[in-house]
Amino acid sequence: MVKPTGFREYDARWLFEEEINLMGAQALGLGLARLLKELGVPREIVVGHDFRRYSASIKLALTAGLMAGGAKVSDIGLAITPMAYFAQFALDTPAVAMVTASHNENGWTGVKMGAARPVTFGPEEMARLRDIVIGGDYGYEAGGGYQFVPDFPARYIADLTKRPKFSRRLKVVAACGNGTAGAFAPELLSALGAEVIALDCDLDFTFPRYNPNPEDLHMLHAMAAAVKETRADVALGFDGDGDRCGVVDNEGKEIFADKIGVMLARDLSKLHPNAAFVVDVKSTGLFATDPALRANGVKIDFWKTGHSHIKRRVRDLKALAGFEKSGHFFFNAPVGRGYDDGFVTAIAILDMLARNPEKSMADLYRDLPKTWASPTMSPHCADEVKYAVADRVVARFQAMQARGEPLAGQPIRDLMTVNGVRVTVEDGAWGLVRASSNKPELVVVVESPVSEARMRAMFEAVDAVLRENPEVGAYNQTI
Repeated sequence: MVKPTGFREYDARWLFEEEINLMGAQALGLGLARLLKELGVPREIVVGHDFRRYSASIKLALTAGLMAGGAKVSDIGLAITPMAYFAQFALDTPAVAMVTASHNENGWTGVKMGAARPVTFGPEEMARLRDIVIGGDYGYEAGGGYQFVPDFPARYIADLTKRPKFSRRLKVVAACGNGTAGAFAPELLSALGAEVIALDCDLDFTFPRYNPNPEDLHMLHAMAAAVKETRADVALGFDGDGDRCGVVDNEGKEIFADKIGVMLARDLSKLHPNAAFVVDVKSTGLFATDPALRANGVKIDFWKTGHSHIKRRVRDLKALAGFEKSGHFFFNAPVGRGYDDGFVTAIAILDMLARNPEKSMADLYRDLPKTWASPTMSPHCADEVKYAVADRVVARFQAMQARGEPLAGQPIRDLMTVNGVRVTVEDGAWGLVRASSNKPELVVVVESPVSEARMRAMFEAVDAVLRENPEVGAYNQTI
């Protein structure tokens, strides 16, 4: 059993036993082996699994399918997702299949896959894999094999710690929400010289306090309380599979990931003038307007939301880094290897603090120009119609611009249509509408560099256009 809707744009997610069972996981392995053959990639693959109760069983079923399909499997055992990506390089293995549901609630499973390091599958590969698996378009082939790679997490940690320790004494809350990252984050950060306060780092797949998701308010509130109680310099929160990192500053305030991206771009572009950065279309307009980035000659490329899309764009443009509002950050050499790794992100943040010994995390945040931004807001819109609705919204804004019709009381200055539509008016306020990649909903974000009132005015104007489409339902949250 494999439910077709589990094949998303850039990874796979299912409710275990309701939407996929172990025979389905074996079929997925057979299908993946066939896809590797079609892609002309040697059928050699790294597998790993997160700490959920059923993940090891799913991985072994997947492995059985891969081997039956002629693939040679290198099993790194319990891991965070970036360890599996690292293993592609360290073991010189072309493909990867990491069994994880990331930060999804208990009961979910999934697989993150790739066959061209450092990138992961995009929509075309995922659609073809779905068709192979659902159609049973695979068969048994000779040549499969299996090896377990012992002590691989130690090899990964050794790679990240073969560098000088932080030049500044830093007290760091490492928050893991009882997810898999808890097995490794305190050890890694301690090895680099940080004083670590471990928060919910004991592995517990029931997630007794909150889901390990650094965008979840329960996790952020726990991080803020720990910072205030311990007077830490920063709290770093890792999601369930360790490829994202969230930040709470020394005053207990959450800093959204796109603003962290601006801070890191400021810091890294001092060391690498004229650097290029890729950011997703949900991200703050400061990437385009920040005077410090302009002074450092930074080039910014706004691109499609989604870790697979941004990762690929960073590779193709040879950008120094890519930043996604969800907290997936991608660092190319000399900082990283191009894939998203929450621990590499954490190290980059702590290096930034070390290079600014006279400033706190809150000080660095206050140095940014002020903007007023909404959270990510998602009105319901059925999967069957959401892309058509998004296309109609794009066409509506294009027609408004062509006619010189104002939006939120001002002329439309710019339309960006690489992923839905991001419409910017004369004073720099902007609104984004796009179809969600993995849920029956649209995605709406607004921001103003002028005032909260202008941010709210932009939301009302964008929402008015959305309401011209009866298929658009209620929001999950609004400003």
